[in-house]
Amino acid sequence: MKNNKITGALCLLALAVPAFVPPVWGQGADWALYGGAGGRRFSSLAQITRANVGTLAEAWRFDMAEAGDPQTHPLAIGGVVYAYTPGLDTIALDGGSGKLLWRFHSGVKAGGPQRGLAMWGKGRDKRLFAAAGNYLYALDPSSGKPLPGFGTGGRIDLREGLGRDPDKVSLALTAPGAIWRDMIIMGFRTAESAPAAPGDIRAFDVRTGKLRWSFHTIPHPGEPGYESWPPDYWKSGGGANAWPGMVLDEKRGLVFAPTGSAVSDFYGADRGGDNRYANSLLALDANTGKLLWHFQGVHHDVADRDFPSPPVLLTLLRDGKAVNAVAQATKQGYLFVLDRVTGKPLFSVTEVQVAQSDLETLSPTQPVPSLPAPYARQHLSEDLLTNRTPQAHAWAVEQFRSFANDGPFPHMRLGQQTLAFPGFDGGAEWGGQASANGILYLNSNDVAWTGGLADSVAVHGLGARLYQDNCAACHGPDRKGAPPAFPSLLDSKLIDGQMADVIRSGRGRMPAFNLAGENMMALLNYVRSGEDKEMAAAPATAASPAYRFTGYRKFLDPDGYPAVAPPWGTLSAIDLSSGTYLWRIPLGEYPALADKSTGSENYGGPILTAGGVLFIAATLYDKKIRAFDPRNGTLLWQAQLPYAGNATPITYIAKGRQYVLIQADNARDKKSPQGAAYVAFALPNR
Repeated sequence: MKNNKITGALCLLALAVPAFVPPVWGQGADWALYGGAGGRRFSSLAQITRANVGTLAEAWRFDMAEAGDPQTHPLAIGGVVYAYTPGLDTIALDGGSGKLLWRFHSGVKAGGPQRGLAMWGKGRDKRLFAAAGNYLYALDPSSGKPLPGFGTGGRIDLREGLGRDPDKVSLALTAPGAIWRDMIIMGFRTAESAPAAPGDIRAFDVRTGKLRWSFHTIPHPGEPGYESWPPDYWKSGGGANAWPGMVLDEKRGLVFAPTGSAVSDFYGADRGGDNRYANSLLALDANTGKLLWHFQGVHHDVADRDFPSPPVLLTLLRDGKAVNAVAQATKQGYLFVLDRVTGKPLFSVTEVQVAQSDLETLSPTQPVPSLPAPYARQHLSEDLLTNRTPQAHAWAVEQFRSFANDGPFPHMRLGQQTLAFPGFDGGAEWGGQASANGILYLNSNDVAWTGGLADSVAVHGLGARLYQDNCAACHGPDRKGAPPAFPSLLDSKLIDGQMADVIRSGRGRMPAFNLAGENMMALLNYVRSGEDKEMAAAPATAASPAYRFTGYRKFLDPDGYPAVAPPWGTLSAIDLSSGTYLWRIPLGEYPALADKSTGSENYGGPILTAGGVLFIAATLYDKKIRAFDPRNGTLLWQAQLPYAGNATPITYIAKGRQYVLIQADNARDKKSPQGAAYVAFALPNR
């Protein structure tokens, strides 16, 4: 085993090894596309099989010598792996040894999820598209150097051209763009409170970086869907952005884009209506950006029920005929299966009545598919609370009786916690699903969270207002957070400069915020002291909502375990031709528990190979990567990782040998040693 570690000073552009020979792109057994063709996460490689997977061993490890959570699903092309570090440097590694070939440091302070890259090539012209913060770079894949003809100095600023002052909005990429002909089609992540960028989906020329087309997910006057928002909301509203990643139907020239919720996530009185095209799957003409059809999974979302993962394109048998379909997973545990050409559901979808709010007008109904059955539990009752110990059960019952409980479409209450079950982090999440032969392999979270609302009344001082508007949703009005998911700010060890960097660049699930000067100083002072130096009242502005979210709270028992009964995480195989489950098993474990079959929270997705093996890491606390038999869910192999494999693996051939590669880090498990690495497994050398 070889253990490679990044060392030495970074140059501003790239650290190159002179002997590096550019890869021959597109030849051999590559993983050349984020999520694989059609988002199916399937590889035709068969060197590793069900018969020999048990002999897999670690072949190399690239320790990144820094902490963070890039969650990267790399590319592997011509025996070279392209990936990110936690600081969002782009790196190229030898796929057979893990040796560093080059490293591009943009000079932009950035962090947080950056789940993949995109490659374009025509003849000798090859371009690797990578991101840092709000910038998209076109790099030479042989050296890592920016290509000067793209935008300005090899990059474009994605904040520009959105109808907002670029200096007043923050955005970043969490998934790479989709390559169509000579264009790269982009979505992005933005803030979840105002001001936020509108979620325009845009196509840029791969050579010049110039805008080719744009689709407004918050419609402008005269565009279909404008009537589902208040008049002129498009001028100031934000969100409805395509952050999970897009999938192309190459044959039809269609791009499928799932979108998130509009701002603000949990109170939407200022955006009355169904809010088309938020929380939707969009089918766009990849040449022009014209909308061909859309399917909205949540009307007027007030529970952060984004479509959380890229869709999957697959072919099903219906009444003996092949049907081209697209499957879209959801946070609420539903799987919508639609005709790829028309958007018509292939299993009936019923609009069911949902609980209503006293604080704003909600949609009276929400869409629920008849099949497949939900892959996460929908309604929490006392019978589904933890029985891990009698004390934990009694505590959970007492808490449960104090919560509002609406099922899969909750709305937040004023002064009371509301259950979100499935929680705000699943059912399905951003890791995506794998598929072959009409069968979908899907991992899911099955734990509960709570949230609530509080009056957005007058606060004292600029720092308090900025904290309330931007930080309180995650870190709480008292700055105590909701550990471990959202850390307390009361005992932060970051100095002011470090904290300012995190605020500007983001980290983990925290987006970037565009604050500077007086605003930054006021916020930092308030975070440190809970007080403002200037105590003049700063009342809510006209743009501020009447109520604010009080913070994400995971429903954990006093010992830190989920307060609901297991399974807390699952892996399922679903036959989408019939809508039936072939198998379902717990995924992951808590090493300290006697019952090791509880399942656990999991972030990252599976991949499937022609060798008949399903690979997945994802589990948060046991820090393992596993191989399953896709026919029945039997565990075939597992290995310990240095950190949690909270990413989706890839598989590829380098020098004639098949590798399985996973990025691992402990950013979501703050109690464990922090770090990040890429770990590759292969069969023993013959």
